[in-house]
Amino acid sequence: MSDASQGLRLYNTLTRTKEDFVPIDPDNVRMYVCGPTVYDFAHIGNARPVIVFDVLFRLLRQVYGEAHVTYVRNITDVDDKINARTLRDFGAEISSGKLSLNEAIRRVTEKTADQFHRDVAVLGCLEPTVEPRATEFVEPRADGKVDMITLIQSLIERGHAYVAAGEVLFDTASMPDYGQLSKRNLGEQQAGARVAVDAHKKNPGDFVLWKLSSPEEPGWNSPWGRGRPGWHIECSAMSAAYLGEVFDIHGGGLDLIFPHHENEIAQSRCAHGTDVMANIWMHNGFLQVEGQKMSKSLGNFYSINELLGTETFGGRKWPGEVLRLAMLMTHYREPIDFSVRKLEEAENTLRKWKRAADLAPAAAGQVPVEIIDALSDDLATYAAFQVLTQLAGEAADGNDAAAALKASLLFLGFDVASAKVDEDHVAKAIAKRLAFIAAKNWAEADRIRDDLLAQGVQLKDGKDPVTGERITTWEVKR
Repeated sequence: MSDASQGLRLYNTLTRTKEDFVPIDPDNVRMYVCGPTVYDFAHIGNARPVIVFDVLFRLLRQVYGEAHVTYVRNITDVDDKINARTLRDFGAEISSGKLSLNEAIRRVTEKTADQFHRDVAVLGCLEPTVEPRATEFVEPRADGKVDMITLIQSLIERGHAYVAAGEVLFDTASMPDYGQLSKRNLGEQQAGARVAVDAHKKNPGDFVLWKLSSPEEPGWNSPWGRGRPGWHIECSAMSAAYLGEVFDIHGGGLDLIFPHHENEIAQSRCAHGTDVMANIWMHNGFLQVEGQKMSKSLGNFYSINELLGTETFGGRKWPGEVLRLAMLMTHYREPIDFSVRKLEEAENTLRKWKRAADLAPAAAGQVPVEIIDALSDDLATYAAFQVLTQLAGEAADGNDAAAALKASLLFLGFDVASAKVDEDHVAKAIAKRLAFIAAKNWAEADRIRDDLLAQGVQLKDGKDPVTGERITTWEVKR
């Protein structure tokens, strides 16, 4: 274990308090985080939990040792939209037996899943220890790991689920303390947007565990007929399969608290007869784009891949590590306003750190205990970044501060290769500045000059000796 001077404390959504983290087994610290639904490319909001829990994964490995942390992040590939596309593209092959349903779904989702992996790798995220696919855990498995059908059968046998109108539903009234995570009381729940009301339900809040598929729809055989699982049962099965009936940390976005995580808890506790599903529940805050809720109708809906590979946001492509730092500059539980200004601030900060880290010897030093202590206080990344800025100010050729800075950047998932200037970015910035000068917009011209200087690029204005036209040259300054 690490020699950090203080213990790890994490905010637990279940208790609404910051708690000392005490793992069930220090030799096997276990964390589950809800992963992407691979119907479409992951958007920038999806990136936030991936980055946040990557930092926690890195911290846990630092404190308990790499071999003693298991991080499971699933892929959801059981989804009605995915099923519809699978039927459209491979219905004939499934009917003829040339492809199994799982094989067909894999072909439909392969492109988006692969793109997700490439995107999060560019964002500096480590691979999870295990990445199960929902399709692999619908039916009983040869290896005996927990599966969805067996889990649903257990809920029926224990009196927590019932069959009605071709569905298997969880009986929320059978669980006296249902609603602890979201602090919702069953008696207070009203029929509406978040609670579907159907005549065959015993209670408005009862939710689907299994639903029948029509002859035209993809489905799996089950004791209740050919069908497909509900959304929530997937994570209950996959987490138990790799982490056990009770594990240490369950994470995800704030939007998952209800109904997804609440219903995961209900299923898992009632199926296994346990008091908890996970000891600590962690949730990252919402993300807005330039002060507005992200939506396709507003035209501010961006995939990770778009931000990395196109000039659709702020008129330029953004490096993955800049996106990563911008996400981490706001505490993970707070809402974040994802803006061009924030990305520019992150880029300038990262350039300063990397220029200072360039002064380090070839081998990185040790991650300072101050960094570990900051992150051990519920992932206080802002406090950790203050330490990085201090180290950058103290860095000199080959000294300990530069070595510690280099080690810290590596630990936090940032590339420590030499801080190279994006020449295309500089050229475009100079062109914009010259246009502002021609329009006599001196304020904007000065702003671009100052922004480039903060990035280590100094501009020099002059005249072309032949044409007499204004020209601008630049050089890199440490």
